[in-house]
Amino acid sequence: MKWITNKTVQSLLHHSTFVLFAIVLTVFGLLSQSFFSFQNLINVLTQASSLGIIATGMTFVLLTAGIDLSVGSIMFLAGVISSKMVVAGFPLWMAFSVVLAVGILFGLMNGFLVVRAKIVPFIVTLATFYMGRGLGLFLSETRAINLPDSFLKIGSTQFFGIPFPIIAFVCVVVIGHLLLTKTVFGKQVYAVGHSTLKSKKAGIKVNGILLKAYLICGLCASIGGLVAISQLGAVSPTFGLQSEFMAIAAAVLGGTSLFGGKGTVFPGTLVGVLLVQCIQNGLVMVNADPYLYPLITGGVIFLVVLIDSLRHLQQQKLKRWGIHQK
Repeated sequence: MKWITNKTVQSLLHHSTFVLFAIVLTVFGLLSQSFFSFQNLINVLTQASSLGIIATGMTFVLLTAGIDLSVGSIMFLAGVISSKMVVAGFPLWMAFSVVLAVGILFGLMNGFLVVRAKIVPFIVTLATFYMGRGLGLFLSETRAINLPDSFLKIGSTQFFGIPFPIIAFVCVVVIGHLLLTKTVFGKQVYAVGHSTLKSKKAGIKVNGILLKAYLICGLCASIGGLVAISQLGAVSPTFGLQSEFMAIAAAVLGGTSLFGGKGTVFPGTLVGVLLVQCIQNGLVMVNADPYLYPLITGGVIFLVVLIDSLRHLQQQKLKRWGIHQK
């Protein structure tokens, strides 16, 4: 049969992330002797923490066949609000609580407009993208805000030798993985992504699932913003810019489909995040021309979309032939 002769293609598409990951590790490992050093591996995990947290939230939205372009703006707004509150003398716990509330509010706003107003997710989140960044620029007066040492200590704190950003990253990934694999909500997320109509016929409250997915995404964006600024020590007007695209790229590289209903947080999104971060870290390690970074990033995003499209086409062929791929 034809599908048997295409088994190699199917396998490569299915494991494309791991193949790319192995290639990237091999190339940078050969070009830089210190790439595989323990300290550099810790640096990669630490630098990947904020992106990984955001990509985990993005995975939930993508699984419902949606998208959220506002996560970078939520990061920026979270950074501006928390930094201004801390500089003004408010306790850290209060600043963090307000920031988490902002993430939840934006998530609920996105979800409400998608499920109630029936507006396409791309348009809804594009609007909130501009709203969030505009509000952040207004509050910061388009100036960089330096954070006090008390805030920076959070990013440099270690537990049993493990930096706090990595611990936060792992906790979010574990919680996201358990939500998707061990709860009824997780199964319903996949069902909605596969078919909204069939999910409604099965008695699933589709609107509620979509609302929760966007809420989780907004919450993860605010947490990711806090983790990022605790490492940077300042919030600039460009903070969080284009983070939404890298989060989408990482999730899709990890096997999450832009068409919905397929993907995992672990190992999928986790590996996708590490792949993206290893590329950025490797370019620095080999002293690549900084002007090449956007070109390579654009190439990665193009490759992500191409792989996902090929996966989708292959799955459609298998369905027509009556073959169900796991």
